[in-house]
Amino acid sequence: MDTRSEAREFLMSRRANLTPEQAGLPVSGHRRVAGLRRGEVAMLADVSPEYYAKIERGHLAGVSDAVLESVARALRLDDAEREHLFDLARAASGAARPVRRRRPKKWVPRDSLTRALDAVVLGPAFVRNGRMDILATNALGRVFYDEVLEGPGQGNLARFCFLDERARTFYPDWEAAADITVSILRTEAGRDPRDKQLHDLIGELSTRNDAFRTRWGAHNVRRHGSGTKTFHHHEVGDLTLTYEAMELTAEPGLSLLIYTAEPGSPSQERLQLLASLAATATAAPPRSGHTTTLHEG
Repeated sequence: MDTRSEAREFLMSRRANLTPEQAGLPVSGHRRVAGLRRGEVAMLADVSPEYYAKIERGHLAGVSDAVLESVARALRLDDAEREHLFDLARAASGAARPVRRRRPKKWVPRDSLTRALDAVVLGPAFVRNGRMDILATNALGRVFYDEVLEGPGQGNLARFCFLDERARTFYPDWEAAADITVSILRTEAGRDPRDKQLHDLIGELSTRNDAFRTRWGAHNVRRHGSGTKTFHHHEVGDLTLTYEAMELTAEPGLSLLIYTAEPGSPSQERLQLLASLAATATAAPPRSGHTTTLHEG
């Protein structure tokens, strides 16, 4: 990834999205741009217009944390956007971020992680990396994501979202799901700009799908920690599920996500039905186990 271009386009997009009214600035006369001017951002950040212009051109190497904080405040960046800006600055400076331990190309979950996944029986649970590859699941997760694991998505949630037509049924609000998917990938690109596999995935999706390419150009980023999502599963119908995402400290760069339904809700009843299908699938002779493991790489 070209860190300078990424930083330039990210800062320009944030400036364009922030109106003078939102920034608390008076508005008078005709404005050629809807968002803030560079000079206005510089004033709000308490830096010279020349210095901010240099920053916005992507020259982040050597910019102090204090100045980055000022720019983040001036542009009203949320937590995910602020972290993204600091990630870009670290990459531009060549600073050693907490280096992720290299994993072998064939990633296999530890037995303790497998048991932890198997212990989750009330909802789908799975491990994924920043590229949105599903690496391991519990039994219910495998049935829940069967179309992702066995179709054109090749076990990757981003490929499924943009390259598998079934995704538009699985995600009733496909537009929102697509926005979230791209924002997660954009965030990961800032965290790990040297990830060749991520670059290849982004190139593949940009080439093959206009909707992805348009969203990628918006430079939106986000945290994906908790929330509520709606799905339509081909076996049981509509499901409204809450999710919690946890970083695996023993596996840097990987996250454990668990979906659950509100007790007593129709979604819980349908999730229980899906769990019975998962149990049937696990008991079938062709299945060797009920934890799905995919290769990372």
